[in-house]
Amino acid sequence: MKRISQRDIARQLGINVSTVSRALRGLDGVSAEMKAKIEQLAEDGGYRPNPFAASLRYDTTRMIGIVVPDVAFNQYAQIVKRIEAEARQAGFLCIITDSDDNAENEANCIEQLVNMHVDGIIICPSQETTDFSQLLRLRQAKMPIVLFDRAPDIGLSSIIINDTASAFQATTTLIESGARRIAFLGGPNQMKQNTDRKHGYLKALRENRIPISTELVKCHHISFNSGLNDTIELLSLPSPPDAILATHGLLAIAALQAVTSRGLRVPDDIAIIAYMSDWVSEMSHPRLTFVKQNLREIGTKAFRLLLDQMNGDDSTQHVVVKARLELRDSTK
Repeated sequence: MKRISQRDIARQLGINVSTVSRALRGLDGVSAEMKAKIEQLAEDGGYRPNPFAASLRYDTTRMIGIVVPDVAFNQYAQIVKRIEAEARQAGFLCIITDSDDNAENEANCIEQLVNMHVDGIIICPSQETTDFSQLLRLRQAKMPIVLFDRAPDIGLSSIIINDTASAFQATTTLIESGARRIAFLGGPNQMKQNTDRKHGYLKALRENRIPISTELVKCHHISFNSGLNDTIELLSLPSPPDAILATHGLLAIAALQAVTSRGLRVPDDIAIIAYMSDWVSEMSHPRLTFVKQNLREIGTKAFRLLLDQMNGDDSTQHVVVKARLELRDSTK
């Protein structure tokens, strides 16, 4: 059923649309009797304000766009949930889009959000993205933009965790538990997040005088199949690893399956530390030791960085949220 509009109300009462608008917004200049008639017609006809019409008047839609690689993945779902809560409290509606971790899809998501005249965009780039010119052009045009999680150094505001330090701590923990052949299971090398975590891993090996073996470093597409194949290759080496640092939950679960399918025991034969959500760790068997990220803080601060820009702050801000290592059953 079509809802009644301000124009419909004005036509029925034989008055100007501006009079209807003033009455429905509670402004002065409309008699009490006419205001009552307008409100009654609006209620009977199911009137609802049109946010797009309002955006033309006030140059704001009160909507923000969010782009994530996989909205079904627990980590992104929790961050999006927090962004949405913060936005709602501030009077904004969120439009959530999913790039499916694909660069072309991501570009289309951004274009659609811009066409909907969102007031700002919060985005976690796909693992395939290497060209950020679209975002840079939008920011040059004063579109508020905040990157999170996978944030390259391209001059845009961002929020990440302490990737290098957390990987250094995780690798050091494996070394202290007796591991000497530690494999690194990561994503594509063009991702700054991956290179930062790899840097922390390599730094820990160097500081503990453990030789670096390039055959133990696997940096490919982030997917279950990729993680499974890489781990099988690692386990097939003449001198296989005695520990694995997996930089993504999918890679970690794949590694765990590959290890157990070989009849190996975790952590007795091979230890595993992963970057993942706590509930995924609790559901795994054995429970995986993991780098715990404060997803609530990431979501909250991502929106607040965007809100600063929407309120006129043109400065570029970089926020680092500290992650911590949670010891479970997959390490000695």
